[in-house]
Amino acid sequence: MSDTGDARRRDGADGAEGAEGAGREGGAAGDAIRGTAHGRAPVPLSVLDLVTVGAGRTAHEALRTSVAISRLAESRGYHRHWVAEHHSMPGVASSSPAVILAHLAAHTSRIRLGSGGVMLPNHAPLAVAEQFGTLEALAPGRIDLGLGRAPGTDGRTAAALRGPGRLDEAADEFPRRLAELTRFLDDDFPDGHPYARVHAVPGPVQGPTGRPPLWLLGSSGFSARLAGELGLPFAYAHHFSAAGTLPALDLYRQSFRPSAVLDAPYAVIGVAALAADTDAEARAQVLTGALSMLRLRSGRPGLIPTPEEAAAYAFTPLEREFVDGWMANVVHGSAEEVREGLDGLAKRTGADELMLTANAHGGEARLRSYELVADAYGMPVR
Repeated sequence: MSDTGDARRRDGADGAEGAEGAGREGGAAGDAIRGTAHGRAPVPLSVLDLVTVGAGRTAHEALRTSVAISRLAESRGYHRHWVAEHHSMPGVASSSPAVILAHLAAHTSRIRLGSGGVMLPNHAPLAVAEQFGTLEALAPGRIDLGLGRAPGTDGRTAAALRGPGRLDEAADEFPRRLAELTRFLDDDFPDGHPYARVHAVPGPVQGPTGRPPLWLLGSSGFSARLAGELGLPFAYAHHFSAAGTLPALDLYRQSFRPSAVLDAPYAVIGVAALAADTDAEARAQVLTGALSMLRLRSGRPGLIPTPEEAAAYAFTPLEREFVDGWMANVVHGSAEEVREGLDGLAKRTGADELMLTANAHGGEARLRSYELVADAYGMPVR
């Protein structure tokens, strides 16, 4: 969930037409976007999954944890489970969201599954349309396509992903690529367009079919404004850019134009949240994520450290300042403390949905956190 800058789209007409195409299902499109709160939750709750890999653990174990989280989330009334695209990060195993989502779809039956997000500049729009058309065919009516503008990695890795000459794309290239992706999903390039006879399959060329709702993701004003102008739902990365949350949501709501997709804004925020059986355990697990982020920001990415390693680490004053600031933005503690924190955040931001990311060293701690939050809100077993 990240982007930078605040430029307006160049290809406005084509982008707007593409967004309207996303609403071919009429009211059903909005129904696929809006969630339902369960128990005493103030808004629908969802899961944002980085498929984190702890020291001494494997990607296989991390992916098994993701399946367990998805099953738990489905059984307790979480609305959706999204997987984020990241690259060249040893502590994150979510480099291929479409592959992971296909696996989760095979192990669930009701929960919505999606990307939080696919970083569109890393991919050809046709390839994304084919991947998510396939997912829609595997799990009809359960797939979301969230799109981001950032690379989800460092510049060198982005260059390896995209190939030479594409790192310095103009700010308005993302809206053009978004419009192209939308046309592939709807199979409606106009006559005379170079891609008029190119079809994304699975897709509409094979007959009437549903298709994933598009979401724009961001951590600044660019995607907030664009999502509003196109009448699309918007997801903001509060979990790592909290200072910009309210300005971005205000910009989204002020820019919003009703569309065939939505008649009113719908905003989700990603929230770092971890509940544990004791405050001390919660703090120990959150510190592992803070140390991991410190190393990432220092150019030393690695596996998520163990709680013991994090507790023994000798932080410099500057490092301690960073870690304390990072942990202050994580809603953590007992189940009741996390519930109170989430209630307050929903009230302050007016978010329509909270998407919780529980980053910790071990999968057991992540799974337990989602269970405790559901218990705290009295979300029934379904």
